[in-house]
Amino acid sequence: MEMPLPDVEKGAAPSSPPDVVEAPQDAAEKSPAAAGRLPSIIVAVVIAAVVGLSLWYLLRPQPLLVQGEVDATRLDIAARVDGRVAEVPVVRGQDVAAGAVLVRIDNPETVAKRDQALSAKIVAEAQLANIHAGTRAEVIAARKAALERAQASVVLAQKTHDRVTLLAEHGNAPIARLDQATDALHESQRAVDQARSQHEQAVNGYTAEERQIAAANVGKALADIKAIQSIIDQMVVYAPVASQVYQRNVEPGEYVSPGVPLVTLIDLSDLWIHFDLREDLVKTLKEGDRFRVRIPALADRSIVVEVKLIATKGEYASWRATRATGDFDLRTFTIRAYPVEKVPELRPGMSAYMEWATRG
Repeated sequence: MEMPLPDVEKGAAPSSPPDVVEAPQDAAEKSPAAAGRLPSIIVAVVIAAVVGLSLWYLLRPQPLLVQGEVDATRLDIAARVDGRVAEVPVVRGQDVAAGAVLVRIDNPETVAKRDQALSAKIVAEAQLANIHAGTRAEVIAARKAALERAQASVVLAQKTHDRVTLLAEHGNAPIARLDQATDALHESQRAVDQARSQHEQAVNGYTAEERQIAAANVGKALADIKAIQSIIDQMVVYAPVASQVYQRNVEPGEYVSPGVPLVTLIDLSDLWIHFDLREDLVKTLKEGDRFRVRIPALADRSIVVEVKLIATKGEYASWRATRATGDFDLRTFTIRAYPVEKVPELRPGMSAYMEWATRG
């Protein structure tokens, strides 16, 4: 019986060697394993990157955020006189020019004192004019006639005294009558002296001292008028600079006293940003330094400001030591930084901040 021949003998292609046939099968088995490890590698790389970035973000030094506030010159306008408010022609939020009327005050007593002072001035001026005019001719003539009358009385008294003296020497008149005649003579002589003085006074007119007194009275009257007029002028309160009305503290009809704020003004042309900085930060600043700040109210707009004021003395401690030893409190200094360029939208009270690490 014939045995079947192998396939080779039948003309079939010889089979491949065992290792040649098994090689493609091993590659197929390894390819899915490599494809399965690739997502794991990508995930590991991503995780490592996230962890690295997180550590860098957490460990990196954070810039110090310093917050400030926009401020402006504030004017509290008060009156120096008392009285009742007659008119307040401004409203809150109104822009006023320099010299605009803010408040009118009424005080009838002060006005009456001015009228009284004006009358006193007229009297003083009349007295001074009278002195400069001198004594009237009629007065001089009257004083001269009085002098002549006194002189005639002396002549009569002298004759009477001579007769009585002669009679008394011969015993024909009592001594008492002689004494009366002597007294009458002396009285007539004194009357002549008085009349002569009055006549000379009328002729010479007023003395230099009387002229100075009259002129001084006129000057005093003028000074009184100026003093009262200055008070009346202050009954109308004006705006010292162009500004905006922030508050109106009085209404018509109210009684006000000197020194009480009537209107509060804000000068929008004088704006700055106020910062309170710790002393360890202030030491790196000097006047003239410029840096950028951001204004949240203006869509986080960045503006450049310049330091123009650093407080001479620290006011209070903004950071206190947490340890009893080895540490100390840090005081706060006020800083004023003015915008380099005008920002019309900037208003007092807006917040401002800067990152201290990136300033400059």
